[in-house]
Amino acid sequence: MDFSQSKSIFETAQSLMPGGVNSPARAFGSVGGTPLIMERGEGAYLYDVDGNKLIDYIGSWGPMILGHKHPGVLEALRVAMENGTSFGAPTAAENELAQLIIDLVPSVEKVRLVNSGTEATMSAIRLARGFTGRDVVVKFSGNYHGHVDSLLVAAGSSAATLGVPNSPGVTAGTSKDTLILNYNDVDGLVAAFNEHGSRIAAVIMEPVVGNMGCVPADADFMQAVRDVTSQHGSLMILDEVMTGFRVSIGGAQQIYGVSPDITTMGKIVGGGLPIGAYAGRADIMDHVLPAGQVFQAGTLSGNPIATAAGIATLKALRDESPYEKIDQLASRLGDGLAAAAESAGVEHCVQRVGSMLTLFFHFGPVKSWDQAAECDTKRFSSYFWGMIENGVYMPCSQYEALFVSAAHTQQDIDHTIQAAEKVIAAL
Repeated sequence: MDFSQSKSIFETAQSLMPGGVNSPARAFGSVGGTPLIMERGEGAYLYDVDGNKLIDYIGSWGPMILGHKHPGVLEALRVAMENGTSFGAPTAAENELAQLIIDLVPSVEKVRLVNSGTEATMSAIRLARGFTGRDVVVKFSGNYHGHVDSLLVAAGSSAATLGVPNSPGVTAGTSKDTLILNYNDVDGLVAAFNEHGSRIAAVIMEPVVGNMGCVPADADFMQAVRDVTSQHGSLMILDEVMTGFRVSIGGAQQIYGVSPDITTMGKIVGGGLPIGAYAGRADIMDHVLPAGQVFQAGTLSGNPIATAAGIATLKALRDESPYEKIDQLASRLGDGLAAAAESAGVEHCVQRVGSMLTLFFHFGPVKSWDQAAECDTKRFSSYFWGMIENGVYMPCSQYEALFVSAAHTQQDIDHTIQAAEKVIAAL
């Protein structure tokens, strides 16, 4: 494949933007080489500036569950844009999107719309602290909740130490009230609450982690989080920015049968446009200004263009119910990737929840960051570029889950499996 135009554009971009990108996930830092510069998307495919057609398993890092240029979403955007782009005043569309979220997500009684998943998690943590009057928040290694200062922390000398900053610009004071625990470790969770329970405002967790590869919570771990937070008067914040409306219409909480106190959302809830939400029990949400005193505001929150895309996407998911089809395609893909690695004698495991999955170049199961970190990332890099050369666009990191959309076909899946057989055999 020819990537000359991508290389030229990226060279210019590096003089204009830090690292040439506006999000580090796009920089190909884990796989080397030059990022591909995309020109357009359609259905399950991306087309780069050099005219290469690629089967897309990134889907804008999750939002495009219906595929690119879904007709219903495009029409909703056209209608909304004819009325203007932003008013700084309430619109009826905000009510409609909030009602859809309340109807579809089991635990939600009230919603606050924001502009991103990061803003949703940041606001949810502030709300939890304001509601409980406590300071400490528990997070788990390998769970990513956006670039919130208090959550960009690494574990200290033990599994239950208060966090230390792992990004320049994040102060020790900002991170001192964050407690880092190991994911899927019930004993560690219980021990932390026995020691710090009266200080813990909330536990925030991803039900299915997507930023250390696809790593689902064990059912007993998920239930332990729910039980221990209830026992100690803390809140359970379920970060469904990635899993919301992705693994089922009601999110991961519907699959696990758990009812969090607060849920954070993003990605699919905006149908490909910038939007996020935090939502939950009415008595908690009513602590947010102006109903309560916990401050949070946003000039573009509930933007009419973004809400139009979100409404169209959620209605399509509700009415067309593509989940069975997507699940079958993802299952076929996961089985095919595993078979390709098995045939080549390559260490691997495939983990999948619904339309999220990861081929790990490491024996599994992978249940924590410590296990994920043992993967062969050099082998993944070779796999990634081999798949590109065969017309398949995978996430550019071993630690990012891939996504199957309703626009993918069985032919797309079979082409991907055949490419993987060829590429992995040559690793």
